[in-house]
Amino acid sequence: MAKAIYCIAGTREQAVDIINALRAEGFSQNAISALIPDHETGPGLGIEKQTKALEGTAAGASAGGVLGGVLGLLAGIGTLAIPGVGPLLAAGPLLATFSGMGLGASVGGLAGGLIGLGIPEFEAKRYEGRLGEGHILVSVHCEGSEDIERARSIFTAAGAADIAVSQEAAA
Repeated sequence: MAKAIYCIAGTREQAVDIINALRAEGFSQNAISALIPDHETGPGLGIEKQTKALEGTAAGASAGGVLGGVLGLLAGIGTLAIPGVGPLLAAGPLLATFSGMGLGASVGGLAGGLIGLGIPEFEAKRYEGRLGEGHILVSVHCEGSEDIERARSIFTAAGAADIAVSQEAAA
């Protein structure tokens, strides 16, 4: 069973450093995800999904400079509106997962969606709170324990907080 490892980046610069380090270490851009509070976008309800570099970079522009460009290189980018957290920019597999959950994820809040991904409830609630404070959730989907340890090493070296691993449910 595949696993994912998650962390909280305190700043946009730290998130960019983590994402760039993951890519430099050989993790596929299709395996890296990020959830970023989007205080530039007005409130809304729903999910807007876009894919690939040009559209992703445009959608990521409100994430600011380099982070928007880095997000545009990931698998997809879009916006999610989650009650209690507000609008989020999402990139990578987490966007696809939350999009697949539809608005039902919004009803259960972000923590409910993260719990559905296999993250323990206490971690999911902590992540929801940290995103509400403006921090950034970064994750990478891994094939085995060696990948998990490489990603953990990158997160730790970058000074990321709240590092956790979850089992991913079978499709």
